Amino acid sequence: MNKQRIVRIAQIEGRSTLNKKRITRFAKLTLTAIAALTFAGYAEARNHPKIIVTRPADLPELARKRGQAMLLHATGDGRTHLYIEQNDGARLAVFDVTDPGHVTVEGSAQVDAPGAFDFVSSLGDYAELVRFRNGHGEAVLDLHKVKTPTLNKIQGLDFQGSTERLGGDGLIVADVNDPNYQVVDLSNPVAPNPVAEVKHVLEKITNDETGTTFLLAVDGLYVIRRPAVEEEYEIHQQQMSDPG
Repeated sequence: MNKQRIVRIAQIEGRSTLNKKRITRFAKLTLTAIAALTFAGYAEARNHPKIIVTRPADLPELARKRGQAMLLHATGDGRTHLYIEQNDGARLAVFDVTDPGHVTVEGSAQVDAPGAFDFVSSLGDYAELVRFRNGHGEAVLDLHKVKTPTLNKIQGLDFQGSTERLGGDGLIVADVNDPNYQVVDLSNPVAPNPVAEVKHVLEKITNDETGTTFLLAVDGLYVIRRPAVEEEYEIHQQQMSDPG
């Protein structure tokens, strides 16, 4: 092997060794930087609390008033409103809580209520069933106008007790003292219509597939039907029997 070739090989090996050292140094610097960023991110995460409590003093003045009950209501435009019953049912305070970090007041509405009430059940997208605490029956809170809701007393609904939804079609309201039921039609959610009263119910059973509720009373059997659910069930059965 001649001297020139030996020198050439030595030069190549020297450059290779230098490149390896540079690569190793670069890798160490990169790992150090990654470790530093990871630690900084971990430290930053530790500095951000997972729970934040906002106190009344940090909220609008209307939120510092004593209330009796609350309702959370989502609207079709992506916003969420919180209603707080105040002044024993005489006023509803309305807050926009879409952004929990910036709760704002939408206003307050005077409602015609005989006393304090509780929110019982949703009656669709723009109505809520409420029950008065002093035994004055039930009413519907109409939420079509978000800032100015109205309260409409349900005429003919005499029972006070538990309420069971029949999907979006109706309600069964139980008497608090006796096994009596009132059946309420919700074709118009803001104006519920009591359609039947069943006294002395011994047992109740529901077929969820057809939406049918059976009430066994002392005077015989009552059948509460929901035609829309029956139709959906029939269509489903036809599709299952003839999938092609």
